[in-house]
Amino acid sequence: MDQLEGMRLFVRVAEQGSFSAVAQQRGLARSAVTRRISALESRLGVKLLARSTRRLSLTSAGSLYLEQCREILKLVEAAETGLDAERQRPRGLIRISLPVSFGQRHLAPLLLEFSKRYPEISLNMDFTDRRSRLIEEGVDLAIRITERLGEQEVARRLGSSQLVVVASPAYLRRCGEPRHPTQLGEHECLAYTLAASASWPFLVNGEPLDIPVHGRIQANSGSVLLQAAVEGLGITCQPRFLAEDALANGSLRAILTDYPLAQIGIYAVLPGNRHIPFKVRTLVEYLGERLRPGVQRHHRR
Repeated sequence: MDQLEGMRLFVRVAEQGSFSAVAQQRGLARSAVTRRISALESRLGVKLLARSTRRLSLTSAGSLYLEQCREILKLVEAAETGLDAERQRPRGLIRISLPVSFGQRHLAPLLLEFSKRYPEISLNMDFTDRRSRLIEEGVDLAIRITERLGEQEVARRLGSSQLVVVASPAYLRRCGEPRHPTQLGEHECLAYTLAASASWPFLVNGEPLDIPVHGRIQANSGSVLLQAAVEGLGITCQPRFLAEDALANGSLRAILTDYPLAQIGIYAVLPGNRHIPFKVRTLVEYLGERLRPGVQRHHRR
């Protein structure tokens, strides 16, 4: 067994606590991963993982070896990155997590173009609005559009997103049009359940003001909430890009336009404990260049 490959497998199994998850990511049988870890333990002469029917845990020797493996693999990745950069030929597999609507409308065409430009790179694209756990799930890069990142997240800002508050003319005739963000408490608001908080971040007199919202309908899909607004079921806060067709054909109207919503960031989020491979850095740079000119069209879904 290749020693470095054994180290890589051990690190992944230790981080994810699962032989099966690592086997699925690597396209291997679970038994093959188990045998390789057992072979590594036999060669080292120590137990690295304590196995039970419910979970895996590191032994004291395993904890020490894990940190040493991480340092060694970082040096190996850095050396390989240097060679790749010298040759200017990024290569290998990149697993990327993408928000559904934004990913399908705007990122997918860019990624397909990137694939044509760099034929030695393979892309595994996972479209999900769930916040992926990068290390545990073996994800190399996630694109997130959010008001705030986690304290420990390593990220590069790629651009910004502008939101707009919209409602159908029928809803506004029936329920009246709010003239100030604080009046939203009197209305049915269609809320995005994966947002950082159940409030909408307005700017009032240049100062941020978070307005709590509530309503009968909530969803983790901006497209569904937009359709609910078109059907006259309430007011929703959506990216302008997602709402632009409905605004253009008159099925929705922008409201509270004197009180813009705070912009939110578009981020490339990376695993925090690893050296960034040249292939991933190449993709991040490419996305940064392509997204920057059209930042007002982007959104958080």
